[in-house]
Amino acid sequence: MWFIGKKSPAPSSPPLRLYSTLSKQIEDFTMPEKRLVRMYNCGPTVYGKQHIGNLSMFVFTDVLRRTLEYNGFEVRQVINITDVGHLTSDADDGEDKMSRGLKREGLELSLENMKALAGKYTDAFLNDLRALHIDIKRIAFPRASEYIEAQIAMVQTLMDKGYAYVIGDGVYYDTSVFQGYGALGGVRGEGQEAGGRVRVAEGKRSPRDFALWKFDAAIGWESPWGKGFPGWHIECSAMIRSCLGVQIDIHTGGVEHIAIHHNNEIAQSEVATGRRPLSRFWMHREHLQFEGGKLAKSAGNVVYLSDVAEKGFHPLALRYLFLGSHYRTPANFSWEALGAAQTSYLRLRSRARPASEGGALPESYRRRFHERINDDLDTPGALSVLWEAAGDSSLPPADVRALLLAASQVLGLDLAAQDEFADSLIRAAEGVRISLDELPGDIRALVEEREAAREAEDWSKADSLRESLKEKGFRIEDGSDGPVVVKR
Repeated sequence: MWFIGKKSPAPSSPPLRLYSTLSKQIEDFTMPEKRLVRMYNCGPTVYGKQHIGNLSMFVFTDVLRRTLEYNGFEVRQVINITDVGHLTSDADDGEDKMSRGLKREGLELSLENMKALAGKYTDAFLNDLRALHIDIKRIAFPRASEYIEAQIAMVQTLMDKGYAYVIGDGVYYDTSVFQGYGALGGVRGEGQEAGGRVRVAEGKRSPRDFALWKFDAAIGWESPWGKGFPGWHIECSAMIRSCLGVQIDIHTGGVEHIAIHHNNEIAQSEVATGRRPLSRFWMHREHLQFEGGKLAKSAGNVVYLSDVAEKGFHPLALRYLFLGSHYRTPANFSWEALGAAQTSYLRLRSRARPASEGGALPESYRRRFHERINDDLDTPGALSVLWEAAGDSSLPPADVRALLLAASQVLGLDLAAQDEFADSLIRAAEGVRISLDELPGDIRALVEEREAAREAEDWSKADSLRESLKEKGFRIEDGSDGPVVVKR
């Protein structure tokens, strides 16, 4: 059986192909000189709980990591924790989001309180990742506040090379000096004119110029230019260099990061390190929508993983819902859709248990699954292969189970794990099967009357009696050995 974590690809593997935002096309992902993939995933700003739209990003990156490992690569994965410097506006304007979080919770503005707030919501974020079956022990989570010296050093390098300048409120990057700014996503100045999305602060040379260091006498760190805190963009560049090196293989984020945040990372990193490109592949996840509208705090449509649990849903039902849409397609969340996803997840889990070593992996379905997941992480297509196998009457149940367990390691559905909550949901969905001898007298009489109607081929009466049983809380199934009664 083929499982993830091997050092060589599965037998007769199809090529792994991924969409690159920079080239705007699907490309073969190869590592000609090494098997270690260095991957950086833009992480959360921990001034509050992360909603399920934020969490969908990390299910995507988890499937990406698992797929890379399924293809024989090793992965060094970094998800940063932004605990300072992320302003409320892309225009380097507004207050720091961590400061906003402190005000919301009635805490005094101080680095000590900011650290405590970050710790609280980092723990909540990590707990959500665990619930979604993301192995956090295999991921590094650097905090921006732990790399201040590295950020100051990178800003100083940019100053020394003539790519940065100082104005009244901070140190800014001069985008006019960097040839090719905006190549990622083909934005090149679109939507960045004065009066547009990026405000022209007093002293800025261009609307596109961005803050590397913001002055703040009340809170922050000392620097050669004055007390303050780093810009959001320089944080990521410094943590990438410190944790992964000057050049990485894959950089991910949400589509909202393309125009400004990731173009800024490219501009400052490639100048500071003298290496191009910063990343070989850029991959971006589309937004999660809420019943066709925006899922965001600013829009008032917010769902947290805790809300999912409070309504009785399994967190892996949410993961299954995410997998049902391609990462480059806007996914739609609704409670009805989550209910359908839970039904599908529980059905797969039922087919995959008991988890045993018996059964042979059906090669034709294994290869088709591999083809789909290797085609730019086509998770909807991969799931469809599993359902086709599950419905193939020519396959022994043990072979179907073997396929589901192998695929589960790539999709992260944890079908083989001991999970009392999931099993209780399955029991509730299936009901409690009761023998005829254990039935109350009136219910047993209805069952026997229905069997007599079936023997007489009085199907109308049999259907009517089935409905009568349903009204009394019993479901009847017609098995090869006679009726099976289930208490609902």
